[in-house]
Amino acid sequence: MPDTFYLTTAIHYPNGKPHIGHAYETIAADVLARFHRQMGREVRFQTGTDEHGLKMAQKARELGMTPRALADEMSGYFRELFDRLDISYDRFIRTTEEEHYRASQAIWQAMEANGDLYLDRYEGWYSVRDEAYYDESELVEGEGGEKLSPQGTPVEWTAEETWFFRLSNYADKLLAFYRENPDFIRPESRRNEVMRFVEGGLRDLSVSRTSFDWGVPVPNSEGHVMYVWVDALTNYLTGLGYPDETEEMAKFWPADLHLIGKDIVRFHTVYWPAFLMSANIALPRQVFGHGFLLNRGQKESKSLGNVTDPGELVDAYGVDTLRYFLLREFTFGQDGSYSQEAIVNRANSELANSFGNLAQRTLSLLFKNCEGNLPPISGHTAEDNELFAHIDRVIHEEMPAAYADLAFAQALEAWMGAVFACNAYIDAQAPWALKKTDFERMKTVLATLYICIAQLAVAVIPVMPGSMAKLLDAMGIDPELRTPEGIRSHWYSPLAESDYRIEKPQGIFPRLELPESEGEGAQ
Repeated sequence: MPDTFYLTTAIHYPNGKPHIGHAYETIAADVLARFHRQMGREVRFQTGTDEHGLKMAQKARELGMTPRALADEMSGYFRELFDRLDISYDRFIRTTEEEHYRASQAIWQAMEANGDLYLDRYEGWYSVRDEAYYDESELVEGEGGEKLSPQGTPVEWTAEETWFFRLSNYADKLLAFYRENPDFIRPESRRNEVMRFVEGGLRDLSVSRTSFDWGVPVPNSEGHVMYVWVDALTNYLTGLGYPDETEEMAKFWPADLHLIGKDIVRFHTVYWPAFLMSANIALPRQVFGHGFLLNRGQKESKSLGNVTDPGELVDAYGVDTLRYFLLREFTFGQDGSYSQEAIVNRANSELANSFGNLAQRTLSLLFKNCEGNLPPISGHTAEDNELFAHIDRVIHEEMPAAYADLAFAQALEAWMGAVFACNAYIDAQAPWALKKTDFERMKTVLATLYICIAQLAVAVIPVMPGSMAKLLDAMGIDPELRTPEGIRSHWYSPLAESDYRIEKPQGIFPRLELPESEGEGAQ
């Protein structure tokens, strides 16, 4: 694998406060960033807010605010949430930044210089909510007979002078690129959808608006602002210093991964690569369109009154519990349905009862029976070596492969299997009984468990960084050892031979109770 890794989330549209879907995508990206850092790569992780467009202008007018004031307030809520969720982003970008205007105008001029932009008149269907244009053939009929977008959002007939991008020239080039790079669009179901769309033929794309002015001005074209998606997609370059030939551009572009929701796959896999081809800029290596989070099987909406504030879930259950649940419960890439009961049940059965109890039992036995000292090892049995081999396979083969493939649930399934193996081992070895019959063997059993718990904690740092840091601190594990390779090294005996003593252990995952008011679901 290369030494660098550049990943991005979609930049989030801040016409309202962040919801659970924003948290889900950004947590997944953060886990991936932390994993690649653990593997020794230099990571660049970018997220942020997409602040232009008609939706923002309309929402600001509705609230009696300027679009800039609304963007400033709402972007702040996203940053606050991501900090609470322990998101280790390297760059939080806002499309209202001066350098982003410069980057957007630079890519526009590059496309224009390539002959791919021309001025004409647009007439067609536009969805304000999607910030997207739709062909008549794509529209669906609503319950009242009204025309709707494929996403089920209202559309309106729009007619205005606009700049067009010659998207029709890029269908064959895009299809050739997809065939040559089969992993560019993932999962495969999204790739198939995009292929069918492009094979159906592409029409030139309207890329400017004159009906409002909240956007990046089109260079040398008074009264025109860029179509929000031209400006929004360019953020991935802005964050690296484009159009300047910066060290970051040289090191991190092309991006390794754009992590996005499935509803914006077309923009990232058709429009964006066509813009980049036109501007003579290398294309990203992969776009992954994940599924939606459903609240008890329903898509969250204000009208249903089921919109979940992720900050309230953090307050109720803790940030690491929420991070673990969201990536453990669902297959990443597919839709997933959740409830607060599911969060409590998963957290109690796996974090409190399985891993938390394993750590608490082991550390308590060491504290009581060895006065907090780490005991020496008096030779390992076949059972010890079998457990070590299981843990080693999980944290050095199964979990890294699953993380790299964005199969987070699979990674955590393997991790939990290793936790179960440790619990089976402690039950079979019964160190509390060995205390009376074979004290030296008891010490080796506890030492074996101590090593395995430390390894398991390190392996799941990307998912639960705060809790695992607390546990590893209590175990005296040097921060430099907190990588899969570092914790594989010969660290236990030097630590045992030092003056280190564990303190009376504190539980890391208390059992959770479902708030009475939430018995009917997440509101």
